[in-house]
Amino acid sequence: MERLARFCVETRFEDLPPALVAQAKRHILDTFGASLAGAGSEVARQARSVFAGDTGHTQVWGTDWRVGTAQAALLNGIAAHALELDDTGGCDHSGAVVLPAAMAAVSMAGRAVNGQAFIAAVIIGYDIGRRVLEACGGYSAHNGAGWHSTATCGVFGAAAASARILGLDAAQTLSALGIAGSFSGGLWAFIHDGSQSKKLHSGRAAEGGLLAARFAQRGISGPSQLFDDVWGGFLKTLAAETAVPEALDQDLGQVWKLARCSIKPYAACRGTHSAIDALGLLLTHLQIGAEQVEDVQVSLCGLLQDMCGGQGVASLAAAQMSLRYALAARLVLGHCRLDAYDDARRSDPRIARWLSRIRLDVDPLLSEDGEPVVTVRTLDGRQASLCVDVPLGAPGNPLSDEALEEKFLSLAARTIAPRQAQALLAQVQRLETLESVAALERCLA
Repeated sequence: MERLARFCVETRFEDLPPALVAQAKRHILDTFGASLAGAGSEVARQARSVFAGDTGHTQVWGTDWRVGTAQAALLNGIAAHALELDDTGGCDHSGAVVLPAAMAAVSMAGRAVNGQAFIAAVIIGYDIGRRVLEACGGYSAHNGAGWHSTATCGVFGAAAASARILGLDAAQTLSALGIAGSFSGGLWAFIHDGSQSKKLHSGRAAEGGLLAARFAQRGISGPSQLFDDVWGGFLKTLAAETAVPEALDQDLGQVWKLARCSIKPYAACRGTHSAIDALGLLLTHLQIGAEQVEDVQVSLCGLLQDMCGGQGVASLAAAQMSLRYALAARLVLGHCRLDAYDDARRSDPRIARWLSRIRLDVDPLLSEDGEPVVTVRTLDGRQASLCVDVPLGAPGNPLSDEALEEKFLSLAARTIAPRQAQALLAQVQRLETLESVAALERCLA
């Protein structure tokens, strides 16, 4: 744990590979877009109403309202994850946790935080959050046990990024990470009824990480043995059977965890993306449209069935976690963009008819980390199957710069003026040259 703290403090912008810096800017832009669109969501509006009347000096993105720093981290984190458009593959949803905390820390740093310092803090946040998840045994093991890693592990990423921006030393950063462990939490119970609590997890982790750093800055100590094999330790408590403690600092500063993260092309759980791609490719291969499809079968692992096997689509949250709905939307609408999940689409009788013709079967031979196999049968008796191991948006199959900018501008325009969105895009593209990233807030209001 001490090595992690020193890494947070000692890593220099000059140590970061140029390709990693470029990717960080892409993820920052993408998270801003997801947050601005999410600011208009029902859950974000409901969350803001909790703090009605409160004031402060930190911007709530996509609104004209300013609140206290911790509240801003919470509310912006909720908005970032509200529409399932934020990045994945880190803690899991690192952008929605790290960026709101980092921006809130900037607003209270007491000095100008330049673009290079900000990029370094964000990259460090991604790294630490993911490393904690890998120390828990990885995504399948930790989330399969019922923990939502965006919350349980993301809080460490938010603490690391906030500590870096606030200028904490190694001892203070060690305490910040230790305190963050006590703020960790988040369960997958939302999956059974499509409830909204999942959307709160990213905000709560952002808030918790920021507060952990602020408490440590004021001299409050955190447990230095948090990741040791001791009673009450994080791994011993949350990952007793699956822990891989050496993953915390393995290849530290050499293998950067941001490099494995994905940017979403679809407004749905990442678990649905490979199947969406596979279905589209199969339709092209068979040269057919939805009207020529008899049915669709998906062979998937047990974890994906638990996560995305639900049939209820009455709420936005439920539909975005439903693999059946994603495939039905792809068949009927031809896409799975955000408007495929609005109220009118979810009640479309054409999609409802397809939900009963898409079958999910658990294959015990499939890896819990593996992608599903999609099979399409046609009315004329043909059949084809496909598994897409690297879906669109993954590091090995990234969105083009043009597609990313189009996604950002379309999302940002839901809450801010097009000229503001263009200005924010331009500033993020040259982020490493900015003397103060506080200027970004003017575009987010």
